[in-house]
Amino acid sequence: MGTGGAYHPDLLLVPAPFFFFGVWVSHSDGLVFRYFSIFSTYAPYTIYKYGFRGWLKVIFKDGWKYIILAVCDVEGNYTVVKAYQYTTLLSCMLLDAWAIPVCMAFTYIYLRTHYHWTQILGVMICVAGLGLLVASDEITKKDWPSVNMGKGDAFMILGASLYGFTNATEEFFVRRRPLYEVVGQLGMWGTIISGVQASIIEHNGMKTATWSGRNIGLLVAYTTAMFILYTVAPLLYRLASSAYFNLSLLSSDFFGLLFGLFLFHYRPYWLYFPSFSVVISGLIVYFWHSTPEEQGKNDIQFPSYVTRHWPATDASEVPHREGSVV
Repeated sequence: MGTGGAYHPDLLLVPAPFFFFGVWVSHSDGLVFRYFSIFSTYAPYTIYKYGFRGWLKVIFKDGWKYIILAVCDVEGNYTVVKAYQYTTLLSCMLLDAWAIPVCMAFTYIYLRTHYHWTQILGVMICVAGLGLLVASDEITKKDWPSVNMGKGDAFMILGASLYGFTNATEEFFVRRRPLYEVVGQLGMWGTIISGVQASIIEHNGMKTATWSGRNIGLLVAYTTAMFILYTVAPLLYRLASSAYFNLSLLSSDFFGLLFGLFLFHYRPYWLYFPSFSVVISGLIVYFWHSTPEEQGKNDIQFPSYVTRHWPATDASEVPHREGSVV
């Protein structure tokens, strides 16, 4: 997941959006394709399960919740990538760790998750692993000069805060509603918001886009990776937690290194391997006392205002009382 300590989908390929898209398509355009891919997949299935009227009721009755989620997700993606343009890689890698305590704070607010001291220790160990990774990049001079460090650091702190909020909020939603509804709504509103933003802020870049076969292939690969992540992440939220998801992504740099070994023939610094081991150790310590099932309760139910016209096949299709989903 990218070159830095990553805690959110868009950091998977940072600064890859510039390498892949920087010359020929804006980052906001890349967001449009990402959100449209999940919308075009999960919205039709939601309509199939709820009926078209039921889907419209979700939009009118609960759409405001998903709009907030989508706005924060889109702007979190956008501000973090902007941060890489202004500040140093070292600052980005350190400051985006702010997403972890923000996520833990909101999961406590939403789910009243009580963290054992061993979980706090696990978080600290994981962050120590990130520190080793940052040290290796600093020693090997992989950083770049800042253009405006204050502005870039502010973008990163804002983006990390939005990441922590969106991860915790999406966990809260998917523990109470079917995944296809939550992800489909995120995709729909994300497509609208990122599309409007791209047309306003980066409309000039759209005119200079170069749609070569290679660039289209890279865009398809990037969109596919994001589609898979946006599908799998909510499942991990249910099985473990969004906080654990954020911590797990600390190991993504090591897997990015493995791809780099084969694709770009990187020669990794020796600290990469201890840092990966430390992060994995931190994840083990995180669940040493509390099991994943204890991180939050799943109460997955379809909306009471949707008329069910098919036999219930799983727990997510059991009606509930109005107001039980916040």
